Amino acid sequence: MTGTLHPLLEEALEAHGGHGRWRKFMGIASTILTGGTLWELKGAPLIPVPRRAASEFRRQWTRVTPFGEPDWTMTWTPEHVEISAGDGSIIAERENGREAFDRSFNGQWDPLDLAYFNGYAMWTYHATPFVFGEPGYEAHDIAPIENEGETLRGIAVRFPESVHSHTREQRFYFGSDGLLRRHDYTVDVWADTPAAHFTSDYIDVDGLKYPTRRSVFTLKPDGTLDRDFNAVTIELSDYVPF
Repeated sequence: MTGTLHPLLEEALEAHGGHGRWRKFMGIASTILTGGTLWELKGAPLIPVPRRAASEFRRQWTRVTPFGEPDWTMTWTPEHVEISAGDGSIIAERENGREAFDRSFNGQWDPLDLAYFNGYAMWTYHATPFVFGEPGYEAHDIAPIENEGETLRGIAVRFPESVHSHTREQRFYFGSDGLLRRHDYTVDVWADTPAAHFTSDYIDVDGLKYPTRRSVFTLKPDGTLDRDFNAVTIELSDYVPF
């Protein structure tokens, strides 16, 4: 950890197991079961089967398998995304995948769009909040919010320009125990749609705290949750750091 860390962020990193402990690992893998209404909207339906997602921490890299067919795998970095078969042959690939999206609300995603979105999203969820102890991330206070009778303290975090995620600045809200409860952002590649992402049911993973449930809702123009649009759900299990 370098420089002076924002006090709430320092507390949160300790509550999640500590930046120093996180730094002992190269990355983490988890089994994910994904649902929600986003995929049908984007013309990219996901078959509800368990997938194995692995992300490195200090390099933006994610691999998910199966992806599409049972023996297919997708591999993502900010510069390159590809889908490969079990024999190593390339099914499809794209450079600079972020530039290829139809960014309208109802715009359709092809398999490489879906792979790019899945890649950066899972990297974000696997790496945060620990990665905020790395150089280049800037945090400042934002107003607390209420959630199910609990006051959540918040910070806005500005990501380095080189880091690909939902958007450059995102908001993170922590419970009294220091654990992340809610994560708000707009989705650049999806019409700058505002979203609220809830995390819960934490478990201990080799001394690090990770959630086993994630649920993302879009926000209405007045900032309230659109309970009718549960865009993404993720159940996570079998975390293994590497």
